[in-house]
Amino acid sequence: MKYAIIADIHANLEALEVVLLDAKKERCTHYACLGDVVGYNANPRECLDIIREMGMPCVKGNHDEYCSTGGDLNGFNPHASEAINWTRKQLNDEDREWLRNLKYVRLVANFSIVHSTLDGPQRWGYVFDKLAAAASFTYQNTGVCFFGHTHVPVAFIRDSVIRGGTYSKFKIEPGRKYFINVGSVGQSRDGVAKATYVTYDLDDGTIELRRLDYDMAKTQAKIRAAGLPERLAERLALGK
Repeated sequence: MKYAIIADIHANLEALEVVLLDAKKERCTHYACLGDVVGYNANPRECLDIIREMGMPCVKGNHDEYCSTGGDLNGFNPHASEAINWTRKQLNDEDREWLRNLKYVRLVANFSIVHSTLDGPQRWGYVFDKLAAAASFTYQNTGVCFFGHTHVPVAFIRDSVIRGGTYSKFKIEPGRKYFINVGSVGQSRDGVAKATYVTYDLDDGTIELRRLDYDMAKTQAKIRAAGLPERLAERLALGK
């Protein structure tokens, strides 16, 4: 059994299609989504349709929540707020209901998934360091938990201490706990301007970070045509 773990698609259809094609080539048999299917980019409904039709386990991200409700946007920067307001107008009642009904945390096979943190998944905290990871480890009941939200791939490992760092491929070891960010499909923020996701082979216990080129120019053109902020198009090429 081999999973493709995807997160932070953010309505980037070109990136999502490339990731799903690569997952097939990698012989992934199952899929899981860590939330933020919508927001920022110009194809929210198309990306939602794909995730729904595939029937993959999915948890709620902060953009999923705010785009499906009329919640206050005071915590968002102006570009994100503008994109959320635009996305709200693109979604129909069925889309909004599906997003609202997503859970914050889910168990999938023998691992768990969450968008942000395990200690307060509905508060949308960011995990960049070992201290923040420690709070989630306290609530982690599985050996492996995948998370997103920061758009920066990093693996935290708890044995006698908590360690963290970047990764490309590694093997899960018994007796340790892993809290792993899989990066972002649709809006990279670690300086690598590619669509990013992870494969998890449950049979041999290996986790691999995958980085892929996609038709970024097409995604950028759609952002501009939709009248979304120019900054959202520019940052795709910067990977931050």
